[in-house]
Amino acid sequence: MSRDIAKTLREIARGRSSFVVLAEERPASTPVVTLAEDGQEVDQLVSKSAGGYLVIPEIAPSAAMPGYIWGADVRRVFKAAKEGVSLAATLHADGPDDAFAQICKGCGVPDAQASKIAFAVHLRSIGRWEEPTRRVVQSVHAIDRVEGGKPKGRLLYRWDEGRDEFIKGDDAGSGRAGRA
Repeated sequence: MSRDIAKTLREIARGRSSFVVLAEERPASTPVVTLAEDGQEVDQLVSKSAGGYLVIPEIAPSAAMPGYIWGADVRRVFKAAKEGVSLAATLHADGPDDAFAQICKGCGVPDAQASKIAFAVHLRSIGRWEEPTRRVVQSVHAIDRVEGGKPKGRLLYRWDEGRDEFIKGDDAGSGRAGRA
């Protein structure tokens, strides 16, 4: 990822904005509580994560590991997350539209609650999925709100695969970019 993307991700985490991939960049005093690892009781986890993050290890229809949740469990977490509690979640999706389709249509999370997610970071693995040769930040989107299960926002960064460059959303047509 470019330095600009890294800076943006740090600002997202430091601002405790909700997003759909887990960020390691955070102030040391920010609590991070993980579903399944730190317990199953959502209300207790929300309380413990006040001022920090409640992490959902994976939003997925198959519970392959502890902390993988779908449907009613996802709705319960989004409903319980209050002001001062940010969500950090991962899921397999082909971009923000697909991610919010899974959250809203697949799991039944209402638009107003899905709108707690302020950023979508799309990662791409290159090579065999079991052993990728490289991982790239495909895009970073700011999510202003969710309407009809679809994110409404703006592109902050995207990776131009042909040039192997990261391009700021506003500069996508101007050719100004940062090297990968």
